[in-house]
Amino acid sequence: MKNLFSIFALLMAFTAFAQKPIFTTAKVKAATVYFNSAEISQSTSAVLPKGTSEIVIKNVADYLNENTVQIGAPSNVTVLSVQFTNNYISEYEIDENSPLIKKVRDSINLVEKELLKINNAKDSEAKTIELLDKNHQVNGVNSGLSVAELMKMVDYYKAKRTEVSNAYDALEEKLKNLNIVLSRLKNKLEINTQKEDKTSKGKLVLQVMNETAGNVDFSINYLTNNANWKPFYDLRANSVSAPIEMMYKAQVVQNTGIDWKQVKLTLSSGNPNQNNQAPLLSSWFLRYGYDKNFGYLNDASVMNKIAIRGAVSGLKVKESEKAEASVSNYTTIQENQLNISFDIDIPYDILSNGKAHSVALKEINLPATYKYYAAPRVEKEAFLLAEISDYSKYNLLQGEANIIFEGMYVGKTFINPNQTSDTLNLSMGRDKKISIKREKVVDKSGTKFLSSKKEQTFTFDITTRNNKKEAVELLLKDQYPLSSDKEIEIELKESDGAKINTETGILTWDLNLKPNETKKIRISYKVKYPKDRIIDNL
Repeated sequence: MKNLFSIFALLMAFTAFAQKPIFTTAKVKAATVYFNSAEISQSTSAVLPKGTSEIVIKNVADYLNENTVQIGAPSNVTVLSVQFTNNYISEYEIDENSPLIKKVRDSINLVEKELLKINNAKDSEAKTIELLDKNHQVNGVNSGLSVAELMKMVDYYKAKRTEVSNAYDALEEKLKNLNIVLSRLKNKLEINTQKEDKTSKGKLVLQVMNETAGNVDFSINYLTNNANWKPFYDLRANSVSAPIEMMYKAQVVQNTGIDWKQVKLTLSSGNPNQNNQAPLLSSWFLRYGYDKNFGYLNDASVMNKIAIRGAVSGLKVKESEKAEASVSNYTTIQENQLNISFDIDIPYDILSNGKAHSVALKEINLPATYKYYAAPRVEKEAFLLAEISDYSKYNLLQGEANIIFEGMYVGKTFINPNQTSDTLNLSMGRDKKISIKREKVVDKSGTKFLSSKKEQTFTFDITTRNNKKEAVELLLKDQYPLSSDKEIEIELKESDGAKINTETGILTWDLNLKPNETKKIRISYKVKYPKDRIIDNL
């Protein structure tokens, strides 16, 4: 008796876990997007019986970090296990209560019943033809029928045989058409069952134990790597006397497999996937190696070109919409110990299509001091720079920026707030109304050969002209070479009042150019080195 009870208990336990799973669909409520991942918050509900149940939660991300999955449930529900899969197969997976599927199922049943009727009618007509064919041979002599009666019988057989054959062919045609309809309905059923699961293949399979039967609400949180965001900016300035209107924006990309519809969006500069183990220092031993810069051009022009990128395009840009400017009222910036986050109160739709979605975060007025900058040894054009003081309070992040000056799109620049200086310089593009020319003075330049030395003299005239209607401040820079070899002697002969940095070789002039004013500056330096040697970057 005891053994029978044990077997019965085991059978009941197996039946509990082998019962039909309960399917439910999760809805995205909120998403916190990091630079390389996203934390998704979803919710769902299901009607559970008392006891143990299997719940299949559909519409979760196709790929997620299973270690980060958190399921919230009421106190009367115990979550026994959680498993993620994107290849769930079950005979119960199709929701037969769906109106879309039920309609197709009903149509299939009607067509199948009609096919059965037609097949029965077709069999009857076939039997009739068979019966007529068996009795069509009649011996007029032995049957005792007259010629007239025989002819009458032949006419009857002929008419009846034709009628039955036509009916059979009509049923055959009808059967063929209905089979086509049935095939289409079954294809439609496949499409509709796929639609039930929208875009996502990801599912969470839960084993839960419920103390009391009823509706249960679940909350779901997890991390997925298939989402990211990056900051970018629109910089607008109407004149050199006006502040910069900065629109702080974000490009959000997600390819999680589920569309985020009307979700609360938070953007964070944090990285939840980074290694959080504090580093340890070990002994540092020096060893011989090779010159890491060998074979590469070590030229200041590389950095200069990066710093002053952007070209005038002449594209007229409309003023920003009033609605866009009001986004500041819906964004809360939280500066934490390790990161910055933007909480957006406006619900957003971010589709799972791998495309960048533009999200407006905040509009900031940046008080700026403007000046012009030129380094004619690298670029023979002047650049407008905007100096931003105390920039750390604006919570800026590294990113590209579109420049709109005086209503014209003038190119792109790069904002890098991760620097040690107190002032942030923003390159606002080139200004062709300031002419810059750097020419070699031939009669003041030349080469001399001494007993064992070669002496070269270089002289340049830098001409600047202000073609604007107002005076401008111009920061002008040039340079002379430095020597790292005692055999190479360098002498700066003429600097025309420049501020000289002897460690870098940079010459700096602060010029004030009146309208239509032209100024000329001359620099000259001499290089002496062994005449049997060649300097390849002079």
